[in-house]
Amino acid sequence: MIKRALWQGLLAGTAGVVVMTLGEKAEQRLTGRPDSHVPARTLERLTGRAERPGRQPVAVNRAMHFGQGALLGVLRSVMAHAGLRGPVSSAQFAVVRLTNDQILENATGVGAPPQTWPRKELVVDLLHKTVYAFATGAVADALAARSGPGPGQRHAALRPGRHADVGPPPRHLA
Repeated sequence: MIKRALWQGLLAGTAGVVVMTLGEKAEQRLTGRPDSHVPARTLERLTGRAERPGRQPVAVNRAMHFGQGALLGVLRSVMAHAGLRGPVSSAQFAVVRLTNDQILENATGVGAPPQTWPRKELVVDLLHKTVYAFATGAVADALAARSGPGPGQRHAALRPGRHADVGPPPRHLA
């Protein structure tokens, strides 16, 4: 499962980041919002690369933007293979995506906690990351479904709902 989840996750995450980027570019055309270079600055600090104030490191920005999206797709693929599929799982993953950004940006000193942002910027970021999470989830779920139900889904099929008297299925069925 892990090998499959790895390549499928990279594919799903890349698809999700492409969809998110297309949405961001459309939104920027409508609103006039400039590109953010926070991803580039974060990657520069994480890797110890020299920072050049005033210069917009577009290639570094793209590397962080697409790399982070592709790598996080692996986690969403693992979720799908475990049986965590559908919109609820994609919503859970949206929180993971946002949390990942905030940990990296705040730990490096590049970003500030979201509660300090102007509301308009916060809404835009939440929207784009949610689009990423649901697009990534759709691809990850579709790819994982080709392998059949995940262990969690097989367990749930024993008796729908959560019941104290229903234990996990035997290992050979999980």
